[in-house]
Amino acid sequence: MEKKYLSRSAALQKLQRYCAYQERCHQEVRQKLLDLGVYGDTLEEVILDLINDNFLNEERFAQSYARGKFRTKNWGRVRIQQELKQRQLTAYCIKKGLQEIDEQEYLGVLTVLLQKKLEEYAPEGEFQATAKAVQYALRRGFESDLIWQILKT
Repeated sequence: MEKKYLSRSAALQKLQRYCAYQERCHQEVRQKLLDLGVYGDTLEEVILDLINDNFLNEERFAQSYARGKFRTKNWGRVRIQQELKQRQLTAYCIKKGLQEIDEQEYLGVLTVLLQKKLEEYAPEGEFQATAKAVQYALRRGFESDLIWQILKT
C-alpha cells in the first residue's frame, strides 16, 4: 500500500490539531510530519508556520512538561532534565521548565516520598530501609544531597 501525498495545507491543518490537543516539542512534530509522509522544505515550512501561529513553543512545552511530571508522577529535577534533554530542548528551555517547580513543594514531595518508603521497608531493618528509600528517590530523579539532607532531619 502506497502512502498518498499530503499537501502543505492539509499537513498544516493536521498538525495544528495535533499541537492544540497538548503541548508538543519540535522533535515530536517533526516525527509526526515524517510519519505523515511530509519531507524536505514542506516539513520545515509547516514547522515554521506552527511556530509563527504559536501552536509550537518549546519554552511553553518545557514548562508544561516539568510541571506535569512533577505533580502527577512525582519526578525529581534530575529525571525531568534528562527527559527534556532527550527531547532535544535547549538548555535555556530546560532551565525555564525547571523554574516552574516550587522549592517548598519539591522538598515536601521528597519528604513524603522518603517517609512512605522508610515505613514500607522498616521490617527489613533501619540500614536496609534507608538504603532502599534513597535508591528509590534517586530513581525518581531527586538530588542525592537533598535526599540525605532530609534523612538527617
